[in-house]
Amino acid sequence: LYVPQTEEARTEALMLMGVQNNLCTPKNGEILVASTQDFLTSSFLITRKDTFYDRAAFSLMCSYMGDGMDPIDLPTPALLKPIELWTGKQLFSVLIRPHARMRVYLNLTLTERIYDKSKDKKTMCPNDGYVYFRNSELLCGQLGKATLGNGNKDGLFSVLLRDYGAHAAASCMNRLAKLSARWIGNHGFSIGIDDVQPGEHLNRNKKLEIEKGYKECDDLINRYNTGGLKLLPGCNAAQTLESNITGKLNDIREAAAKVCMASLHWRNSPLIMSQCGSKGSPINISQMVACVGQQSVGGRRAPNGFIDRSLPHFPINSKTPSAKGFVANSFYTGLTATEFFFHTMGGREGLVDTAVKTAETGYMSRRLMKSLEDLSTYYDETVRNSSGGIVQLLYGDDGMDPANMEGKEGMPLNLDRLFMKTKATFPATRAHTSLSPSEILKAADDRLSKHDMTPEGGCSAAFKESLSDFLKKCVVALRKTRRELGLDEDKVREHVLENVAANISGITSQQLQVFLETCIHRYHLKRLEAGAAIGAIGAQSIGEPG
Repeated sequence: LYVPQTEEARTEALMLMGVQNNLCTPKNGEILVASTQDFLTSSFLITRKDTFYDRAAFSLMCSYMGDGMDPIDLPTPALLKPIELWTGKQLFSVLIRPHARMRVYLNLTLTERIYDKSKDKKTMCPNDGYVYFRNSELLCGQLGKATLGNGNKDGLFSVLLRDYGAHAAASCMNRLAKLSARWIGNHGFSIGIDDVQPGEHLNRNKKLEIEKGYKECDDLINRYNTGGLKLLPGCNAAQTLESNITGKLNDIREAAAKVCMASLHWRNSPLIMSQCGSKGSPINISQMVACVGQQSVGGRRAPNGFIDRSLPHFPINSKTPSAKGFVANSFYTGLTATEFFFHTMGGREGLVDTAVKTAETGYMSRRLMKSLEDLSTYYDETVRNSSGGIVQLLYGDDGMDPANMEGKEGMPLNLDRLFMKTKATFPATRAHTSLSPSEILKAADDRLSKHDMTPEGGCSAAFKESLSDFLKKCVVALRKTRRELGLDEDKVREHVLENVAANISGITSQQLQVFLETCIHRYHLKRLEAGAAIGAIGAQSIGEPG
């Protein structure tokens, strides 16, 4: 009885509730269905720089993706002598585009968690944290949560969904899930007590840091008792003491964590999971290996549970770190009785917060939904309630569908990525030579002055301005390149360096035309349909994150 009975009902259920049609959230267009845990770990390990496979192993893993039933074109091996070897990165290139008949040309760049921002060398990152796909080929980067996980609009699945549709994204997810699960089952990945065993160097450093920190805290307490403590702005002596001690204790934990993370081997399982984003963080690892740190109750150090002291194990009015909830031990060495009690105090607060929050957010979500449920868009682009009263003249002031926004901060398009994709899929040839800066600006102005780029033609002034500004930025970069090469800024002449300038920042007439048409076409597709239940979507979007 509960199965949709008619053909119409079945079609409606498939269109409204089918997983492929709900890959991203209506709140802001972020991907919902994405890789987690083991899938991220195995992808991270497969795409390491030093992972190589011979023909038999590489072919076996290619067959994992499609149960050995799908046609697959093996790429050229990365190494030819002494034996043919393929890299793990090539395996991901095959995963995205298994054979030449599949017209999927993925182009994206992003930084993973392991990217070294201090050096900012992009593709030459020593940690291999800069991911670069060009025409569905993974050129560099170890894949982790930023590329394969949710919450990132520039991730692999988000880009596939926008550029090639839900079917391409879903089939890529299927291939990745099959490959990852089978690969990690054969390769093996586990965690043991030896993964969190601190070394001699770490123990020595931790002891020195704790002794130094405790000494500084004792010094602060003595100055507080003698009245010689310099007060912080807007604080009394007790508040100043608490603030200073908390700062010192946080420094101890951070210093111990720094030494701990530096001393771990790259094969350490918790470290791998933290780097690829499948589980845990550097703080979790340092708490297991080095030092658990200060426990807080209500945002402060442990309060007094007895008369003028936190526990009967300490002297009255004691303000030392150990008496106020600082846990110097790690989970590996084991907590003392008082440390364990302070730790449970911090844990209890989290549980109570969760229980209270559930009831409060549930009631808030219900009130939101009841107040907004009748709002929808009409054919004149206005937002009205059930009695026809106008609430907003144009939904969101731009009439765009939030689920289809590609750029950050609600921008409809990620122009940088679209431009990179256009240049990769339509490379410069002898038939299409690079334009001069003035020719680029003239061609852009001609296209942006047409009817479909006016407010009457359904285009906002903000989008037109952002597109124009982006092309002006490209022209500035081209002029700078030409100037540095000693060429005329605006005139293209026969010169050996013209090709160099064109390769660095040049734009051909074909690239410019394809880029502008793609941007304009995509922008018009992102307009919200009439009759959309935007009130319900808005209420859910506010209520669901809590």
